[in-house]
Amino acid sequence: MQQSSTRVGRVPALFASALATDPVRPLLTYYDDATGERTELSAEALAEWVARTANLLVHGCGLGIGARAAVLLPPHWQTAAVLLGTWSAGVSVSFHGTATAGLPRLGPGVEEPFDVTYAALGRIDDWLDHVPEAEHRFVLGYAPDAAPLAEPPTGYRDYLTEVRRHDANLRPYVPLRPDDAASVDGTSYADWGRLARGMADEVFDLRPGDRLLVDAAEHEHPVKWLLAPLAAGATVVLCANLDPATVARRSRAERVTRVL
Repeated sequence: MQQSSTRVGRVPALFASALATDPVRPLLTYYDDATGERTELSAEALAEWVARTANLLVHGCGLGIGARAAVLLPPHWQTAAVLLGTWSAGVSVSFHGTATAGLPRLGPGVEEPFDVTYAALGRIDDWLDHVPEAEHRFVLGYAPDAAPLAEPPTGYRDYLTEVRRHDANLRPYVPLRPDDAASVDGTSYADWGRLARGMADEVFDLRPGDRLLVDAAEHEHPVKWLLAPLAAGATVVLCANLDPATVARRSRAERVTRVL
C-alpha cells in the first residue's frame, strides 16, 4: 500500500491526514467497562482538543521545539489529545511506565530535566519516585464526563481546567522537520511515522477504513493504539478494563473489523 511522503513524514501529519479524509466520522471511541463510560470523538472533535493542548504549551507555557515532556498516562482519549497536541507544538515526548518491548527506549532512564509533565491522578502515588521534575506539571483525572478536578494535588495544575482556557484552533508554529526529535531519546518524527506505518502494515495488517478494537491494558504504548491506526487510515475503539464478555457484542455494535 503506497503512502505519500507527507503522510509518513512526521507524526502530526498522521492525524492531519485523518482529519482531511473524513472530519466527522468516529475516529476514536473510548470505553471503560469499570465505569460504563463511552466517549466518541470525530477527527474534528479531537482536533479541537489537540489544538487547545498545543496552544497551552506554546502560548501558556512558552514551550516549543527543543522542549521535553514526560507523559505518565494510560491509553485514553484525553491521552491522545495530550500526545498529538504536544507533538504539534514541537515538544518531544518520553513515555514513562509503558511497555516498550521491540520499540525505541522511551521510558525511565532518560535523563531529566523535563519542561512539562503530564501525570494521571491514579498513578501519581504509584510513580511518586519517578515523576520527573518539571516547571509545568499537569494532572489528568479522567472523569467520565471530562469534569475538571475540584482540587488538584499539590504542585500540579488540572489539565482540563488549563486546556479549556486556550483556543480550539491550531495556530501556525515553526514548521516541524521530519528529522526533528519527536521523543526525548532522539527518535524523529519521520522515524515514528515509519515505525507506525510498518506496524500497521506488517504487524496489524490494517487497511484504510478498518475499525480496530484495542484492549488498552494489553497495548499501552501509543504507537499501537494511536499512531499505527492513524498511519493506516483506520479508526479505533479503545477499551479500558475490558470485559471479555462484551467483545463480540461491542464489535458488532461498533462495526469492528479487527481486534487487537
